[in-house]
Amino acid sequence: MGYDEPGREGSLEPSSGVPASVLENVFDDPAHGEPGRDRIAVHLLWEALLLIAVGVVGYLLWRESPETLRGSGLRSLLVAAVTLGLLALAAGLSLRTAVVNLAIGPVAVAAALHVAEQGDRGVVNAVAPAAAVAALGGLALALAVVVLHVPAWAASLAGAAGVIVYIEQRSAPVLVQGEYDPNSGATQLFAGFAAVAVLGGLLGATRPVRRLIGRFRPVADPARRRGAVAAFVAAGALIGSTVLAMLAGVLMAAGDGGPVAPTPGLDWTVLAVGAALLAGTSGYGRRGGVFGTLLAVCLVTLVLTYAQARGWTVSRWAVGGAALGIGLVVTRLVEAYGRPAAGSTAEPAPGGDGRISTGWTMTRSDPADTWPPTLPTQTTESPADPWSSPQWDTGPRRWDDGGR
Repeated sequence: MGYDEPGREGSLEPSSGVPASVLENVFDDPAHGEPGRDRIAVHLLWEALLLIAVGVVGYLLWRESPETLRGSGLRSLLVAAVTLGLLALAAGLSLRTAVVNLAIGPVAVAAALHVAEQGDRGVVNAVAPAAAVAALGGLALALAVVVLHVPAWAASLAGAAGVIVYIEQRSAPVLVQGEYDPNSGATQLFAGFAAVAVLGGLLGATRPVRRLIGRFRPVADPARRRGAVAAFVAAGALIGSTVLAMLAGVLMAAGDGGPVAPTPGLDWTVLAVGAALLAGTSGYGRRGGVFGTLLAVCLVTLVLTYAQARGWTVSRWAVGGAALGIGLVVTRLVEAYGRPAAGSTAEPAPGGDGRISTGWTMTRSDPADTWPPTLPTQTTESPADPWSSPQWDTGPRRWDDGGR
């Protein structure tokens, strides 16, 4: 039996009498969502535009510098795309779960410095401690976000500041000590990144997964907790995004071939979050495309390479800022046209009228009349006395006539 208490979530059943079991299959967010399911057409349309842009920039790069698209130039280009792709996956994962992780850039630079210093011990011995530290750091960030229920952007920015303190302990670039060269397996690395990006997009397009990863997305008061399941999903996303950023740092150190500069790394954060938003991932969480991450990463990588081939001085800040600006517009389009269609309603289960025959649920009856019933209002005038009527005092008495 439900009670109207402040702060208490209402029943999932609307006044139309549709059973809650039906709403679970129709609503993306049964507790607070709109009737209907998210639409994917807007993502596919935007991804088609991204594909055209990739083709145009790729053609321009081929005309300007054909050697970058074949041989060793192509392998270096693929490794650069995978490096940015891992960061974009980290940003996209945290965005989809509504807990954006702004520490991914500094984490990648810190991991690159560590691998550059410890690379002579072997790839596994250098990467394993970095992975453990990244997982623990992601766990600490997750606990701060889900236990205290504070904004993820603020908590991750504080974490980024702590990582930057570690980076600033080095005053000069660090030479890479190891011999690992990811360019030799660039094709396999890019194929693996593409598979993860597309499969992740396909899983995110399914209703159960989309609803699961979007549980932390605020729907009313953003300071209100969203439940234990949402907390576990958000925590897993923060840990996973931190580990993905660490893996990007490994490629950042081994793929470039030059020394690793101890930069703060926030430019990588801006570039990665911009690429994720450009891919069609909503800045509010839950909604995202299928091929968008792969296409956006390819587009940004080609733009940076084309600018370098033309001799332009274009920083990651500029490209990341432009991607962020376009991505915010894409977020508005995704939220406006990706939500359920206006006027869509939940359909009752087959074989029932949606009120009683589909289960124990029934609509609330009309309110009962007041009991005891209210007495009619009496007038202030005195009622006429029937015994004082003139017809009893005047007129002939017929029974007297009969006695004469």
